[in-house]
Amino acid sequence: MDNNLLEGLNRQINQELYSAYIYFTMSAYFFEINMDGFGKLIKEQAAEELEHAKRIYGYLLARDEKIKFYPIEAPDNNWINPIDAIKSALQHEKVVTSLISKLYEISKEVKDYAGEIFLQWFVTEQVEEEEKFRNILAKLENVQNYDCEVVNMDRELKKD
Repeated sequence: MDNNLLEGLNRQINQELYSAYIYFTMSAYFFEINMDGFGKLIKEQAAEELEHAKRIYGYLLARDEKIKFYPIEAPDNNWINPIDAIKSALQHEKVVTSLISKLYEISKEVKDYAGEIFLQWFVTEQVEEEEKFRNILAKLENVQNYDCEVVNMDRELKKD
């Protein structure tokens, strides 16, 4: 495997673990402000990010490549309200999308066809991730002046 692609994939494992860390932190924030539905949703997102890290980890093992681990930064947790938290989640997903796109570009440049196919799943996944947070943000912004609707959204998220 090309060294740049290998380094990028190892760094992406770190990024996915960092994403999980962000979402566990955000989930705790929602639980602390008694928005258990949002807390549950974001906690599930954290678990999904761990699965992404495991997927890359497994892929590198299958390719007989060396896995490196890097320190995981502490995430910011100074959200001023639920909208601010979801905006930061959407922004974070946009950063992850750019990182995945870069990895995909590298795999194409070095003609690592297995890498391209593997990364295609992540490209599709990032479209879904951004859409999820964009939709939640739009709903929150639409009902932000109606506390009962925010409570209703939270109740609905708790059911899933």
